[in-house]
Amino acid sequence: MGRKHTKEELLRAALETALDEGLSQLSYGRVARRLAIPDRTVVYYFPTKLDLIGEVIGAMGTQLMGRLIGAFREPSRDHRELAARAWPVLASPEADRIFALFFEANGLAAVGRDPYRTLVPQLVAGWITWAAEHLEGEPERRRREAETAIAMIDGLLLLRLLAGAESADRAARALGIA
Repeated sequence: MGRKHTKEELLRAALETALDEGLSQLSYGRVARRLAIPDRTVVYYFPTKLDLIGEVIGAMGTQLMGRLIGAFREPSRDHRELAARAWPVLASPEADRIFALFFEANGLAAVGRDPYRTLVPQLVAGWITWAAEHLEGEPERRRREAETAIAMIDGLLLLRLLAGAESADRAARALGIA
């Protein structure tokens, strides 16, 4: 009898496959080859491609939240303070791989490609809600500040991936968050 694989193992393999090859190249076959198992095993745990991609995108978000939680021990006063706490954690080569996938998913969502056009807005809404929980003030103000912080951070991270770390760090200093 062959070795049994857990859903967690398959999800880790799917995330690594996406990190290595991109979300657009993620497939049952590629995940199965990574683990040297039949495609059917992957399909058993992720019955649809939407399930597979959704779980990978969720795992990306969980990894990032795990990295950030230490920076958000106390609520931030505003978007600038929140971004300043997040920037040193997110501006790293380890996070670059995840953000490359995130921005790939954003592009696929922007051109209306399924399942990204549904999943990515949900992911962004979740990030806004999560970031708002780490800000001081009334709910409406916290949400507005969270949206602003995420816009700043995402812009800087995209600049980091496309123009390089030095360019993004200069921009972060100009914004007063680095």
